[in-house]
Amino acid sequence: MNLKEFFNCVIKFGLDRDVRKSPGKNPFPDSALLYGNPDKVIKSILVGIDIEVGELVLAEHLREREGLDLAISHHPEGIGLAGLPEVMRLQVDILVKAGINQETARELLEERIREVERRVIPGNITRAVDVARILDMPFICMHTPADNHVAHFLGKLFERKKPEKVKDIVEILNTLPEYQDAQKGLVGPRIILGNPNREPGKILMEMTGGTEGSKDVFDKLYKTGVRTLVSMHLSEEHLKKVKDANLNVVIAGHISSDNLGVNLLLDRIEKLAGYEFKTICCSGFRRIRR
Repeated sequence: MNLKEFFNCVIKFGLDRDVRKSPGKNPFPDSALLYGNPDKVIKSILVGIDIEVGELVLAEHLREREGLDLAISHHPEGIGLAGLPEVMRLQVDILVKAGINQETARELLEERIREVERRVIPGNITRAVDVARILDMPFICMHTPADNHVAHFLGKLFERKKPEKVKDIVEILNTLPEYQDAQKGLVGPRIILGNPNREPGKILMEMTGGTEGSKDVFDKLYKTGVRTLVSMHLSEEHLKKVKDANLNVVIAGHISSDNLGVNLLLDRIEKLAGYEFKTICCSGFRRIRR
């Protein structure tokens, strides 16, 4: 499998786990083939939740010592980071599926997109990509395609397991090795709002869509019957609004959830390639095959 085929798999598999019916021409602007010859054959990869300048220098040392074909970051870099605000529009479909009026969902999200855009635009987003170019190191980021896999996988898992209490959600998450690893590091899944013995009601998965959405949506979610959020993370500002809306919140964990999504996506790419990539893990990532 060459680099172009590898990245095409990222987009293809991300699409078939996408909640949107019509994702558009550029469905994942936060994922990109950042640098590299598209024809390069990929057999050995360095994978991290974040691959920045330091990790790319490490990649160069690894290439000299034992060979390396590609550095993969989950979190976006370069043009992928610039595209992060746009991919947030995916959240409109998530909110509509939860029962919120489409126009209301768009209005709420538009304000948040502009906020994230103002945060991203001033940044020096090409630093890591420049280093990859100087080192001639193939480099990609695969963000929302991996996050879509988390949302899909956990959604199906909860449908199957049918948690009867909020605490059951944590117990279900802790059956997965990525969350078991997080528990060992004292950052495992936990309830941050709500009574553990309360019925979870309708569960909303906040696992994909770039980053946190509007902080003004939670009272509207309550009116649609949502009673529990399962999120990667939640800012203090968002937390206050959730509390006011009387929702339960289970924080599954950010890096552990990212691990799950990347692992699920890599599993599918390896299956199509017909071989396992030699995988070197760094920056919060651990390869777990299923």
